[in-house]
Amino acid sequence: MTERAKKVAIVMGSKSDEAAMKPAADMLEFFGIDYEIVVISAHRMPNRTRQFVSDSQKSGVEIFIAGAGKAAHLPGVIASFTTCPVIGIPIKTEDLGGIDSLLSIVQMPPGVPVATVAINGAKNAAILAAQILSLKYEEINRKMAAYKKSLEES
Repeated sequence: MTERAKKVAIVMGSKSDEAAMKPAADMLEFFGIDYEIVVISAHRMPNRTRQFVSDSQKSGVEIFIAGAGKAAHLPGVIASFTTCPVIGIPIKTEDLGGIDSLLSIVQMPPGVPVATVAINGAKNAAILAAQILSLKYEEINRKMAAYKKSLEES
């Protein structure tokens, strides 16, 4: 039996970002979306980042969720290497509270967009990824509709 292709790659710039990124993994599991988690630094490993993006696309990844703090270049670097959607999560920082991360991710140049969620908004990043995938996958679409209905009823 072969492993199912991962539809989403959750990428973080540092192992210390793991707690902030966990809600993305939790939501993808809730929707039954296969994913992989990788720690890779856009600054310290630029060649490895490029290779990871290329290899991920070849293996079936359709969306990248990338979280980073401070200069927060990871989502933009990933976006520069792919035509797949990239969702950036600004990670809260001690020195500037995540505003630095938010501004770094949201200010992408024309032609290299990164969808950006709130500071530490990993849950919404995964929900956005599920919404994008629901356009192609009926099962995810049904789960998304049920989730939205449950929000209305709660």
